[in-house]
Amino acid sequence: MDALNVLKVSKWTIAAFVLPCVLLYVGLVFVPILVSVYSAMLDWNGIGASTFVRLDNFKYMLTSDTVFWPAVGRTFLLAGFSMLIQLPLALFVSILISRYVRKPNFLVSSYFLPVILSVVVIGQLWKTIYNPGSMGGMINQILETIGLESWTHSWLTEPKIAIFAIIVVGLWQYLGYHILIQFTGVQNIPADIYEAAKIDGADGFKADRYITLPMIIPIFKISVVLSFIGSLQSFDLIMVMTGGGPGNATDVIASHMYKMSILSQKFGYGSAIATFLVAVCLIATVIINFLFNRLDKKYT
Repeated sequence: MDALNVLKVSKWTIAAFVLPCVLLYVGLVFVPILVSVYSAMLDWNGIGASTFVRLDNFKYMLTSDTVFWPAVGRTFLLAGFSMLIQLPLALFVSILISRYVRKPNFLVSSYFLPVILSVVVIGQLWKTIYNPGSMGGMINQILETIGLESWTHSWLTEPKIAIFAIIVVGLWQYLGYHILIQFTGVQNIPADIYEAAKIDGADGFKADRYITLPMIIPIFKISVVLSFIGSLQSFDLIMVMTGGGPGNATDVIASHMYKMSILSQKFGYGSAIATFLVAVCLIATVIINFLFNRLDKKYT
């Protein structure tokens, strides 16, 4: 039976109710993107008169900006660590909690606590942890106590180490977020399937391999998309902890865009970086959906 006949309403009635939401969505999402693309073709400080420079901003961004490509590399480094370490760990913890903890809600909520804390609080907390031992830095004090003074570092001021120090904080902060998502997916798998598999000799991690992993693919895809896109948009934690420094050693795409647009008043060039970021997010989303749709078809 046709869906419209079931609802007993006309297409125009449905369109009248849907149209305001569509217009709001277009106004809040697509219009700003188009404005940003247009602004990317201007030499403009965001206040005064602008000059149309066509694709000069994109040309400079891709060929002459010495900060841009390293910032892109760090952005993808954040995304890589998140997807290769954070998500598998979150899935592993979710399976363990679901299997061995009788009342897991409190434990899952405890893991989720860092997500609801202010980024400023988290940044200041970890800056204190990363401080030198003489200033009360917990990590350096522990290393000095166990006789590993050579392992101590100025974690946030050494260019080669600072970005990895921030990555650790990001992994810690959002681990509980992905645990909650994947734990919900694991809990929604019917227990009857595991019981039937146990009779056939598939128990423990063998059951997880053949039952849990294939059935949690749609939920895991959500975590992958949120993790990847969130990593591409990383900004607040970096600005709180290092401001992109030392030098530009911890700059990512979003922080570089902020510096160009706001601090340097190159609003047109900042818009070009923003356009690049939007394009990467869209392409990444399409690729991830394509790969997971193939996986979903393979296991269903």
